[in-house]
Order: sequence, then C-alpha cells, then structure tokens
Amino acid sequence: MTNTLVIGDRAYSSWSLRGWLLFDAFGIPVRTVSARLYTDEFASVLNDFFPARTVPTMRTPDGSVVADTLAIAEELAARHPEAGIWPADPHARATARALAAEMHAGFANLRSYCPMNLRVSYSGCAPPPGVLADLARLETLWSWARRTTGSATPWLCGAYSAADAFFAPVASRIATYNLPVNAEAMLYVNAHLAHPSFRRWRAMGLVDGPDQGFYRRDYPRRDWPGPVPLPARAVPGTDTANPTCPYSGQPVTHALQLYGRSFGFCSAFCRDKTAADPEAWPAFIALYQS
Repeated sequence: MTNTLVIGDRAYSSWSLRGWLLFDAFGIPVRTVSARLYTDEFASVLNDFFPARTVPTMRTPDGSVVADTLAIAEELAARHPEAGIWPADPHARATARALAAEMHAGFANLRSYCPMNLRVSYSGCAPPPGVLADLARLETLWSWARRTTGSATPWLCGAYSAADAFFAPVASRIATYNLPVNAEAMLYVNAHLAHPSFRRWRAMGLVDGPDQGFYRRDYPRRDWPGPVPLPARAVPGTDTANPTCPYSGQPVTHALQLYGRSFGFCSAFCRDKTAADPEAWPAFIALYQS
C-alpha cells in the first residue's frame, strides 16, 4: 500500500501544490485523488477522507487521515526520516520550521490579491501597499534564512526542505503577476520555477481540466518566465517509437511529436502533460534519448 493525497485543481490550489511537493520532491510514493474546486465533486471526494474538509489531505498506508500541510510535513518526516524533509542540522531545522509556520499562517494580502494561477503570467498587476509589505517581508525572511543557516545552495536552509516547498506557491505568484522583488529574492523564485517537481506539477496543471473563472484577471499578459519547454505537440495516430507508455507500461493510444519523432502514451493526460514540458519527465527524456 502507499500514501493517498487528495488535491484540488493543480493550476490553482496552492495548498495542494505544497502537499504534493512534500512527496514528489523527497521521493515518497503517493497516489493522488483529484477534487475539483467549486464543484459538488469536492465535498463528495472528501467524504471518503472523514473528518477532512480541505485539500490537501493525506491517508497513510495504515489508514490515518491527516489534513493540513504542516501536519502532513511533520507526519511524513517522522515516517520517512531518510527523506530529508527537514534539515538535519538543528539550527537549520529550527529556521526551516519557523519559515514554514509563518508562510502557513501569514501573507494574507498577497494570497488574496494574487491567487495562484499557473496557466498565465501577467506583465503587472498594480500591487497595493499590503501586497508590497508582504513582498518586503518575504525578502527579509529569505535573506535572513540563507544568512543564518549559511546556505550555499539556491534554497533557504541548505538542501531543499519543507520550508522551500511551503514557499513554492509564493514563488509562482511572483512569476504569475510579475511582482517586484529584489535580485536575491528573484534568484530564489527562479530556482523554484526550474525545480523538477515544480515543473511536473505545472505541466499537469496546464492540462488538468478547464480554466476556473474565479482566477481570471484582465491584466496584460506575458510569457511564463520559467524554463522554456521543448516544442512538443499532440499528433494523431499510434505509429510511435515506443509501443507502451513510458509511465504506465500500458499500450499506446495517444501520441506527441518532438523534433520530427513520434512518441506514444496510454492516455491523453499522459501525452498532454508531457507535451506541456517534456524535460520535466525523466521517463520520457530517457525514452527520447534512447
């Protein structure tokens, strides 16, 4: 048996992104169950995870139901100490926990004015004073964390930790709304945009269901500022270099083309998430390079 994680729409659910990163970024297997936001499906799915009322919610292999990302982080760290969810060094660990707790509870102005939306990027959004104050606090926290822990990596407390997973949705907001932060903070944002697990989540979010109107804004748009994906595209047919899906091992039913070569997948979702960002998927890249 493995862990199960209930998530909302990948493009929009910032809490779900945090919860999923606590698995994928640390190599912990998980099965996901989707509950689309603002629909009857949401409550229906969560009925099977009583008493949870929010996403993400985890069910462990022994049947324990754990809602809330901080609780999920602590439970996974206890069950998988080898994964390195929190730093091993006591000072770095204390710093990471303090950072995650403040992110978990704060930044209400930024959350409200700039909801997470991984499908677009805007050239600007005229952030009001409350949002600018939240951004200044992020700059302070991120700089202090790297300084006090002596981090020599792109991350806040040394190796990538739960603290970084908690700030990933904020990094995405800065990218989406082109929010003004200093150069040091922007380097941290760029590290998130390039992180393999974040790229996988965003690739799925780009093709995971229709747009949610609640998150639409009328700001001028720009290209997504993260890594530029390879130019893959969906194509008809099943005449592909591989007879089985690189993810499931099931027979090919859908195909994409990349630089004149065709590759097959077992479903439209497997194909489309790969076409959205081929380099985010190690199994596909291994196939492509074979």
